[in-house]
Amino acid sequence: MVLVHGSGPAPRERLQAEAEAFARAGIATLTYDKRTVGYSLTERSYPRLADDAIAAAAVLRGRAEVDPDEVGLWGLSEGGWVAPLAASRDPRTAFLVVVGANGVPPLRQQSWADASAFEHAGVRGSLIDAASRTLYRLLAGAGVFPEPYHDPGPPLRTLTLPVLAIWGAVDRATPPVESAAAYQRFLDEADNPHYTLHTVHGAQHALRTSATGYDQGPGFAPGYVELVGSWVADVAAGRAPATSVTGRGEQPRPTAEVPPLAWYESVPVQAGALAVMLVGFGGLGLSALGRRLRGRPARPASGPARVLAGAGLVAVPGTLLYLLWMLMARRAAPEPGLVIAGRPLPWLALQLLALVAACAAVALAVRMVRRSGDGPRGALLATAGAVFVPWAVYWGLLLP
Repeated sequence: MVLVHGSGPAPRERLQAEAEAFARAGIATLTYDKRTVGYSLTERSYPRLADDAIAAAAVLRGRAEVDPDEVGLWGLSEGGWVAPLAASRDPRTAFLVVVGANGVPPLRQQSWADASAFEHAGVRGSLIDAASRTLYRLLAGAGVFPEPYHDPGPPLRTLTLPVLAIWGAVDRATPPVESAAAYQRFLDEADNPHYTLHTVHGAQHALRTSATGYDQGPGFAPGYVELVGSWVADVAAGRAPATSVTGRGEQPRPTAEVPPLAWYESVPVQAGALAVMLVGFGGLGLSALGRRLRGRPARPASGPARVLAGAGLVAVPGTLLYLLWMLMARRAAPEPGLVIAGRPLPWLALQLLALVAACAAVALAVRMVRRSGDGPRGALLATAGAVFVPWAVYWGLLLP
């Protein structure tokens, strides 16, 4: 049985515990180094990874002690997208085992996983949507979230070979209830007579023991390795088990579709809005600095103008940097820190700044209607304020 890695860089040792456990259960097991060329945080191809799995299976078939007609694939997490694709492309695949596999596309899965983690940490309100949905849609639109809309259905709908799919009941990386239901639907559409879907109580994403899904015990969940061993032995002996669905996961929230960006929220539009705001907010201070460097007195700015420029210049880059920081630091430090009224302290501060900036933008607009003479500098700042308000609503800064 060939072990197909989950996401991220993965040397063969990453699956050593699984390989040794399955070997003790009587399964000749091969684990390999995951490719580094063409695979990164922002680049990957599931068809290419499937070809790697097919090549690894060919190596295993070449071993004298291995029956070449009984070589199957095992895929974990991201491998649950790759292994079925490989099985659908290689008719020599004898069986398929997947663990923590997804029945939804990667972008939808990741959005769900992050939203669930935020809720577990006590976060509520607009930050969840901004960090787990809006940001990911932007990254996908920018082409830096690879394979965002990969559909797991088409390869599974072609599989009539024996399939064993296992989920941990408290899986918090994969939606266990929806994924099991999707697998059942896809395999029924394939008229597959030999699929086993099983959810293991007290197990997390990788089938280690867990109470919450966010903690991990030292060993595999009871019965997991034994199930794989006995199931593979039955398949190899020509006794592929009949279809069965057992166990049920705990899924705290449903997944939600994460659609591509519309034209009005596309990357060029967002980049243009960002440029207008940064130039408008920063222009007030740069104009004053330039006049002082030339020995001229700075033109006085109204109170609303100064407040809008200062608050906006902090809120706009601060919001994007905070969301990106949370994205990059989530695995190393998943806790958001001090949470007040469902909001992490930095997000609460950004929301307050956004509210101040929005009020100042309104005050400046009223002042400009009543008075004239602010010139291009005032018009540019007012334009930045007009762009900022819908931008702040879009990113959740002005939402509860």
